[in-house]
Amino acid sequence: PAAFSYLHLRQLIDVSTHRMCNHAAPFTDDQTQIIVPVDKHADSNILCQIQTYQNTIFSIFTIRIVNDKSTLFSDFTAMASRPYYKQNRLKQLRAFCHAARSGSITKAAQRLFISQPAVSLQIQALERELACTLFERRGPQIRLTQAGQALLEIALPLVDGIDSIGEDFASELGQLDSGEINIAAGESTILYLLPEPVKAFAEAYPGIRIKLHNVTGQDGMAMLRADNADFAVGSMLEVPDDVVYHPIVNYKTMLITPLGHLLAQKKPGRLRLKDIGPYGLILPPRHLATWRIVDTVFRQHNVNYSVTLEAGGWEVIKKYVELGLGISIVTDICLTGSEDVSKVSLQRFFPDRSYGVVVRKKKYLSAAIRQFLEILAPGIIDVFSPETGH
Repeated sequence: PAAFSYLHLRQLIDVSTHRMCNHAAPFTDDQTQIIVPVDKHADSNILCQIQTYQNTIFSIFTIRIVNDKSTLFSDFTAMASRPYYKQNRLKQLRAFCHAARSGSITKAAQRLFISQPAVSLQIQALERELACTLFERRGPQIRLTQAGQALLEIALPLVDGIDSIGEDFASELGQLDSGEINIAAGESTILYLLPEPVKAFAEAYPGIRIKLHNVTGQDGMAMLRADNADFAVGSMLEVPDDVVYHPIVNYKTMLITPLGHLLAQKKPGRLRLKDIGPYGLILPPRHLATWRIVDTVFRQHNVNYSVTLEAGGWEVIKKYVELGLGISIVTDICLTGSEDVSKVSLQRFFPDRSYGVVVRKKKYLSAAIRQFLEILAPGIIDVFSPETGH
């Protein structure tokens, strides 16, 4: 009927305002045709809008544009009996994965360089195809349902694998000369653990860009879950269920003092925590793991302690200890031997602290990532393979 055709034609061609995404109900009759009669001098903008719509917005209609003599201006091919957006399951899954990882349709659209309505309609089409709800929608925020979480675990490595196929193919041919690696790590890891592996990788693969993100452990986990980082390197006290942590090196805990300090004269076997308690400590900020470890150990031994200075970064802490402003408890990852401080082992009280690689479960590791990890820790890919699907 004319009313039906006119109503839905407005929804179909009004690309500029994307009204269909806001209030149109899903269409299910793939046999429907919309006949659009136009004058022989029809404005080309109308045809362009419909053609743009066909390329970017979901349609399950056959659209025929004819002039007053019924001459066919344009015939858009009807979709299959089980239609889905743009007839491309990969694009549906890619939109779904990006929306799931970012928690936002808008952010997913920005990453995919397409419109927000296009992402919404990709996901809606996928939900119709699978006959389930993938997201709980609360205004601009979205959250995965149980079904959505199950699909994400299946789809994510597939989408990542397809998106990395060019890079992987080049690697197989020995031509790994493009790509990018995003690494989340703390300052100590970036300063003391990564320089040599980064240098070796850059020399072997000069065409691969490396981005080092200097973040805290909590922010690094957020980057992993949002897929803003390919992997993280650092120390973990507790390993969440959705990631894999593989330690690659252990470091000891040391007390550092100014040269000539009374505590520096004690042998490790005779140094007690209560000897340290009266002296003011210089520690990293309270929200970092080092503070929590120190606090736990002193509490377990019922020893009081005081922090006279909080400072971000081991280099800063070492400098202030050299100046005689306090003593500190550090992981010896930061001790290079060039510091003008005295060092006493605290291994009796503090366990060794491991540093390692953190990867999100089901994360597809591209050829560039695999090569970097092999340089960082030979054999580590064999450890990650069962958890990442390789």
